[in-house]
Amino acid sequence: MTKPFLKPLAFAVSVALALTACGKQEQADQAAPAKSTTAAAPAAAGTAAAAAGAKKSVFDISELDTNLNACNDLNGFVNSKWVAANPIPDDRTRWGAFDQLAENSLNTQHEIVDAADKGAEQAQAGSIEQKIGWLYRSGMNEDAINKAGFEPLKPELDKIAALKNGGDVASFISKDYAEGNGYVFGFGSSPDFQDAKMQIGYANQAGLGLPTKDYYTDPKYAEIRTAYVAYIAKLLQLTGVSEADAKAQADQVLKFETQLAAASLAPVEERDPKNQYHFVTVKEANKVTPHFNWDTFFSDQGVKVEKGFSLSQPKFFAEFDKLLATAPIAQWQAYLRFHAIDDSANYLSQDFQDTKFGFYGQTLAGQPKQKPRWKRVLGAVNGEMGEALGQLYVNKVFKPEAKQRAEELVTNVRNALKARIENLDWMSAETKEKAIAKWNTFLPKIGYPDHWRDWADLKITPDNYYANAQAAAKFNYDYDIAKIGKPTDRKDWGMTPQTVNAYYNPTDNTINFPAAILQPPFFDASADDAINYGGIGAVIGHEASHGFDDEGAQFDGDGNNKDWWTKDDKAKFEARTDKLVQQFNDYAPLKDKPDLHVNGKLTLGENIADLGGLNVAYDALQAALKAHPDDAAQKVDGYTPDQRFFLNWARVWRGSVREKQAVLYLNTDPHAPSSLRAIGAPSNMEAFASAFQCKPGDAMVRSGDKQVKIW
Repeated sequence: MTKPFLKPLAFAVSVALALTACGKQEQADQAAPAKSTTAAAPAAAGTAAAAAGAKKSVFDISELDTNLNACNDLNGFVNSKWVAANPIPDDRTRWGAFDQLAENSLNTQHEIVDAADKGAEQAQAGSIEQKIGWLYRSGMNEDAINKAGFEPLKPELDKIAALKNGGDVASFISKDYAEGNGYVFGFGSSPDFQDAKMQIGYANQAGLGLPTKDYYTDPKYAEIRTAYVAYIAKLLQLTGVSEADAKAQADQVLKFETQLAAASLAPVEERDPKNQYHFVTVKEANKVTPHFNWDTFFSDQGVKVEKGFSLSQPKFFAEFDKLLATAPIAQWQAYLRFHAIDDSANYLSQDFQDTKFGFYGQTLAGQPKQKPRWKRVLGAVNGEMGEALGQLYVNKVFKPEAKQRAEELVTNVRNALKARIENLDWMSAETKEKAIAKWNTFLPKIGYPDHWRDWADLKITPDNYYANAQAAAKFNYDYDIAKIGKPTDRKDWGMTPQTVNAYYNPTDNTINFPAAILQPPFFDASADDAINYGGIGAVIGHEASHGFDDEGAQFDGDGNNKDWWTKDDKAKFEARTDKLVQQFNDYAPLKDKPDLHVNGKLTLGENIADLGGLNVAYDALQAALKAHPDDAAQKVDGYTPDQRFFLNWARVWRGSVREKQAVLYLNTDPHAPSSLRAIGAPSNMEAFASAFQCKPGDAMVRSGDKQVKIW
């Protein structure tokens, strides 16, 4: 089921396990600029200390490339040696700091699910330990899964084959949605943009198998379209469709999706809250889709919609309705048949999994090898019982002192953000008052939920992977839509504790830091303040700054989509953010594709949060050093606290990515490439230039009209 509406604003592209091989990851490494003649940072002292046998620091300065200059390329200075020494594993499309942590988390989770499998018969009946053990066991039973082939999917395919007309299609979509099988559009619960204290239903555009609408028409993606049609045909053939018929059906699927794509929003358009919310009564919705009855849909879902819901993209739903009325039934069947197979491929025999990986993993993302089966099945466990697995993960690895220290850092960084807002020279007192009011209502959540989900009604067996996945899909869908018409629970989490990431949610004004990110290089209890503020402190600042980025600034402290700005202040804000758009528009991160640039509008929210978050974290570090002046004067490995702060920020973003995946991210992802995040914010900060004695004209020194200052 595709979750609708304004997505939580995450620190990085998700490194949680994806069920398909085209899951988003982090971004491409940037070509290092030429060496500068400006004096390099004082690495020699630290190198000498290390050579003399000094104890290894929490920041390993031997990884620094002292042939490069931080003032010219902070990312290259900090990360180029590591990247050269750490090639991307064959079963990944990228490799970096996030991925290493994710791999560590996976290994811990592997131990947990393996133990749950072995102890399932001795575990308490119906416990999460037993259900996770059985779910994992069923997924690892390759012999049974391969023997079943596509037999588990036949009832679904038979229902599709029995459709006679558009009315049958509408009924099928409605009833199948109630079973957790979403076709064409997404539906789920989220806070009402106009009354965020209450949950309403959201229906939103979906239904496409290619990354964005441009992939259906742009000549440069012609080869991908050809490969997509071949992929569709191959999946259909695996279910017994003849080669010729499969090719004909695949052509019809592409034609159908091309029509849907024409009515769909592009990624930049999707970021605009105005395109994410369109409240209608059920009667009004039925006028948009006269061939799809929303009274019937809500009745089938068991949902009571009193005042209305969000039909978020009316143009898309009008096209959906047009297709119900005009598309031949054979075309509808081909489209639904393909998506039924595609959605289930990871739970069917190996030939289905290999075929799906061949397109989404290899063709789109350039990944040489499929992940080992245990990782793929663990990804399914995360998708289906993620919070339950998180409960076991927290019990095994998360220490109370980490949460306590993180809470202290959150308080310090939040206070620094408040001070920055109060001291802005471009914002009026009237708007500042509203901004502080929003700041006052931030709800930080750290580590894991206060209350765990109840999984008692989820039925899992030890020997039927497909049935388990279907049961979990319905269980999770029912859990989600049961929130409609009820008060918003700000203590709900949108990420599991084992996820290496963090996020801000504008409709409940919460900042969220899962347990798995509270470890090096982000957080280290044994590290100096500079390292922690340059790591997790900047993450905290980033998420808090999302409350005031180009999207977050359109929501008030209660989570309502409400304009709290004066007209003059909004104009000043947009003038400043336009400069940040231009900064990132100018970046072309792929050496072999110099005409492919970052989309500054698409990545604006994350870039605002990086710039604001790093400034806020730096201020919090200065407050900590002021309280402990002896620390402020102390170098570690030859580097000052200010230098170590920026060094750790850059280290967080180390990594490399395969070119195909990098292209995909540039087209679809709201996060800029990681190498650019390492340098983008620091290059706008006078504190960075001062810390490394950079000079005007150095690549990492943006000055005059090019320097961006927002929060």
